[in-house]
Amino acid sequence: MNTDRPTLGRRLSDWWHRTFVDLVAQLQWSYMPPLMVYFAAGVSGLTSVVGAFFLKDYLNLSAAFVAGLAFWAGLPWILKMPLGHLVDLFWRWKSLLILVGASLITASLLIMYGLVTAPAQMAGVMLPEHWYVVALILAPSGYAIQDVVADAMTVEAVPQTNQDGFAFTHEEVRARHTTMQTLGRIAIISGFAGVAAVNIWIFSGAEDLDKSDRLVLYGQVYLVALVVPLLSISGVVLHALIQRRLVSLGHLPHKPDQATEVRWPILLGGLAFVVLSVVLGTANFAFAQETVFAVSLTVILYLMSRLLRELESKQAKVLIGTATIIFVFRAVPLPGPGLTWFEIDELGFDEQFLAILALLTSLLALLGLIILRPFMASRSIAQVVVLLTIAAGVLALPNLALYYGVHEWTAAHTGGVVDARFIAILDTAVESPLGQIAMVPMLAWIARNAPTHLKATFFAVMASFTNMALSASSLGTKYLNQVFVVTRVVTEPRTGSVASIADYSHLGNLLITVGLISVIVPLIMVFLVQNSPYRTGE
Repeated sequence: MNTDRPTLGRRLSDWWHRTFVDLVAQLQWSYMPPLMVYFAAGVSGLTSVVGAFFLKDYLNLSAAFVAGLAFWAGLPWILKMPLGHLVDLFWRWKSLLILVGASLITASLLIMYGLVTAPAQMAGVMLPEHWYVVALILAPSGYAIQDVVADAMTVEAVPQTNQDGFAFTHEEVRARHTTMQTLGRIAIISGFAGVAAVNIWIFSGAEDLDKSDRLVLYGQVYLVALVVPLLSISGVVLHALIQRRLVSLGHLPHKPDQATEVRWPILLGGLAFVVLSVVLGTANFAFAQETVFAVSLTVILYLMSRLLRELESKQAKVLIGTATIIFVFRAVPLPGPGLTWFEIDELGFDEQFLAILALLTSLLALLGLIILRPFMASRSIAQVVVLLTIAAGVLALPNLALYYGVHEWTAAHTGGVVDARFIAILDTAVESPLGQIAMVPMLAWIARNAPTHLKATFFAVMASFTNMALSASSLGTKYLNQVFVVTRVVTEPRTGSVASIADYSHLGNLLITVGLISVIVPLIMVFLVQNSPYRTGE
């Protein structure tokens, strides 16, 4: 008998230590400023439930148009490219960009507050649908700016030496960067969970309110959401205090090893992208989104090719393979708003229950992120994506079951226990965390391997590339919603007239198509990349 074999209790203890205790042990005060900015991004979800109901009940916008709006709302994240280079150029003053982002977020929240509390006055200036589009663009613009700075702050936050002044080993640095990026995703998802809990409290009893009282409640939510820009600004203040304290203790301030040269193609390309997007977005051009996507992807690929020259050939190939896998994983289409409309109209889900779904989803995502951290630190990104793809396929099944009425059969055979709401708890309709988890290994890789004087630029360009995947996802979602048309009842708030009727007959085919694409396409891409010169073992 082998007495050296560890017992089950010992293995569980080791797992608990690697997964939870080690994560807590690696926490440092220097991590807090970027985590506060990331947490603010998560708290932004406070208005997601309100926005979904306001859009459904008061704005006459089709599911395909709303999916198209998601494309335009994603464009600011692509602009992380020139913004990241600005951070490298003006490293000392990068925190000022947080204030710019906070101002844009505040403006978006105040517009939505005006729409829900004074719709007639807002309509006198511009159509409510137009106000909604403006608010929808301003918010992600602010969050994208703040995210660029937070990414740069994560590099600053991770120490390179221990308390005795000795440099950490390569594996120790890798583990610390993985932990830092994991904590960043944890902060975002914790923000989601926190605001979901607040939404549950706010909307307690809201099902008994009439539409006018609900609008007042919606306005209160937007006012409470003004805490978001305050959180991110507080993170910047804490960052300044921590850096000042480190300098007072004799530590040299973190700065690039060499001066960053201006990369004019990045700055001018970003400016040209903004101009092109504005011109096409305001013009009556049928293929404006497709044109912007094609041009943006071309520019980003060009800039990536220039940046890859800063890496060794082997590193460059690994990064290309890694980015390609994550791009395809994030580019798969989603069902679109029609699924949420179906849950509200046909299944009777109210604001409070959607908030409960958001809370449960966020908590499960948080647990999954913590549990998977050792796995992500020791396994290749390809293996992580395969696992997440299979998980996405499994998590898509409850949506399909609800549409085809499985809940009616289960409720009848379980005394009403396993009803639609019970099944929906397994659902990720409100916010899928899998994309957040997939980003952790790549962000950690960049933090470890990118040249010091171009860290923020590498973060921004690679993030822009992977965020282009979300734009591709929005386009795919729009196309599928044009093929499988889903409509809901819309009542004109000023006249009370019905502007649209409900038709969910095509939603089932839409969900099946999305589910198949979401599983098959990423697995094929992982197979192709891992059998090519761009194979990633990182």
